[in-house]
Amino acid sequence: MSTPPTFEANRESNRNSTDRQQATALMTELQSFGLRLADPGAGAPSRRGGAGPSDHKAVTVDGTTIMVPVHTGSAFNSPFIAEAPDADGRVQLRRGSIPIAQIRFPEQPRFYALQTLDGVPYSHIATLHGADVLATTVLQTCIRYESRRKSCKFCSIGQSLAAGRTIAHKTPEQLAEVARAAVLLDGVKHMVMTTGTPATPDRGAQVLCDSAFAVRAAVDLPIQAQCEPPDDDRWFARMKAAGIDSLGMHLEVVTPALREQIMPGKAAVSMERYMEAFEAAVAVFGRGQVSTYILAGLGDTTDAILDISAKLIGLGVYPFVVPFVPISGTPLEDHPAPSPAFMRSILEPLGAMLSDAGLRSTDIKAGCGKCGACSSLSSYEKQDAHQPDTHHAAR
Repeated sequence: MSTPPTFEANRESNRNSTDRQQATALMTELQSFGLRLADPGAGAPSRRGGAGPSDHKAVTVDGTTIMVPVHTGSAFNSPFIAEAPDADGRVQLRRGSIPIAQIRFPEQPRFYALQTLDGVPYSHIATLHGADVLATTVLQTCIRYESRRKSCKFCSIGQSLAAGRTIAHKTPEQLAEVARAAVLLDGVKHMVMTTGTPATPDRGAQVLCDSAFAVRAAVDLPIQAQCEPPDDDRWFARMKAAGIDSLGMHLEVVTPALREQIMPGKAAVSMERYMEAFEAAVAVFGRGQVSTYILAGLGDTTDAILDISAKLIGLGVYPFVVPFVPISGTPLEDHPAPSPAFMRSILEPLGAMLSDAGLRSTDIKAGCGKCGACSSLSSYEKQDAHQPDTHHAAR
């Protein structure tokens, strides 16, 4: 017969649960409000521009590393201030004048100090995301970005290229060289390969296959590839055969009219095509190994995001919902970041939905959902999955 838990054990469990909830709430607020830095040079360099969510800095809160906006208008007015690190790397986080937590900044990775034989810095080929993820944009150009009439209004893929912080096309050989160094020197655990969309019907699948094949020949590193749905579903099997473990195809915005307004070029790939592609990709990569980015705060309602998330989960797709970050130099640079309350209204029920469906970020082999640094979603997964979903119960 098992021994019933003691009062002290129950109290300790309740205390730990409260601490986790407080840490989750803090991470959600930091990602909405951003962070002011007393020492901008502390830790690993912050990201400016480039593909995907940007203008962030990696911050470790309660053992979890997240990406927090530091270069946005919201961040400049954030109530959160990070003091300079002490001799042990600890950073005092304040809300106004009140100390509220100890945080840390991950250190600059050692592979950043290296360069290729032809003089290209490794950091121009791939960068460290979160604590242990190597990320690269294989093609730093996009047919959508070349035309402001067609480009996604939140995208800054061309900024880092124009600033000389990256190169336009990373070759398979360069990626393999950097990936091997990142694993050996910095203990990188998985890799994300995204790409701007080229003017080919495969929408970047071929270049991702070539890149992944070279990396996997050099080092045993799980890889997530990210692209728009290719024209032919047979590409999914080719990508899997090339060594790609998981796939991301990003919706970003889910309401059709809003997609046409914010992503006029990308909206030409219909929601119906995305859903067909998701189903076909799950058949190849497996349940939970296909994911999509959804940017909360661009106008989609809580209901719209949760409704499409329920359909995605039903297909075996992980909906990675992240707070929108308004990036300087884009048409949406003055668009407000979503509030913590809005993010909680999505992430709390979504975390329960994922847990109930058995789709967890920890089970993803590689990629943004597994890293989880751009959203506090994974922390909501770890809450009690059997709490009632009050949002859907009320509808």
